[in-house]
Amino acid sequence: TPMSEPTPVIAVKGLTKHYGGVKALTDAEFRLNPGEHVAIVGDNGAGKSTFVRLITGVEQPSRGDILMDGQPVAFDSPLDAREQGVETVFQNLALAEDLDVPANIFMGREITRLNLGPLSILNHRAMRAQSVEMLSTTGVKIQDLSEPMRGMSGGQRQCVAIARAAGFAKKLIILDEPTAALGVQETARVEEIIRGLKARGVPLIIISHNLRQVFDLVDRIYVFRQGRIICSRLKSETTPEEIVGLITGAIDPASLPQAEATTC
Repeated sequence: TPMSEPTPVIAVKGLTKHYGGVKALTDAEFRLNPGEHVAIVGDNGAGKSTFVRLITGVEQPSRGDILMDGQPVAFDSPLDAREQGVETVFQNLALAEDLDVPANIFMGREITRLNLGPLSILNHRAMRAQSVEMLSTTGVKIQDLSEPMRGMSGGQRQCVAIARAAGFAKKLIILDEPTAALGVQETARVEEIIRGLKARGVPLIIISHNLRQVFDLVDRIYVFRQGRIICSRLKSETTPEEIVGLITGAIDPASLPQAEATTC
């Protein structure tokens, strides 16, 4: 890395995943700098989901390297990634419908008064207090924390999932289509939370098909096409029309100007 560039929070080099003869991802090169928000865009089947599964430990790469803060890492499972400070909010949110907000936020990380394995006594007061702090930090407003998740709107559920990720993330947050199933007002609320994370300097990767949202929220855009990362463009140096052309193949990335910090 040149001395003028910061050490990336996460970087991948030559990341590749093959399923037999199917090449889902080939030689991906990616970096996320401290405090940076980047978007991953591309058609269905372009390799976006495979990339996220590889960097979060859901699947193992066929070859290639993943580095965090310049050091090689190998995640055997999503739990390994989480323990290294990588929090992911997938489209299914991973929330328990019949549990309340504090129970969902601390699911798998429960605070106990007395640790007796499966018979441990939970410290509900401490979990509730910390849940209030996490929600407040991210600007999430839930009137009744004791309400089961099944009684909440899609936007409230998404906000709880993001607040949980933001509360525990030590390195970065990954959001997979965070507003795909939300209405206009709920989408606006989630986007405000993402802007708040940016103001706090929390690095973030967002996977989205919504280019309006992408251009409103991120610093850099990575374009995936046919299992490859074909281009990385600074938001300030590109347009939605250009990104659409790169996604569809109408624009050859080799034809684009090689501006500073922009690679194609």
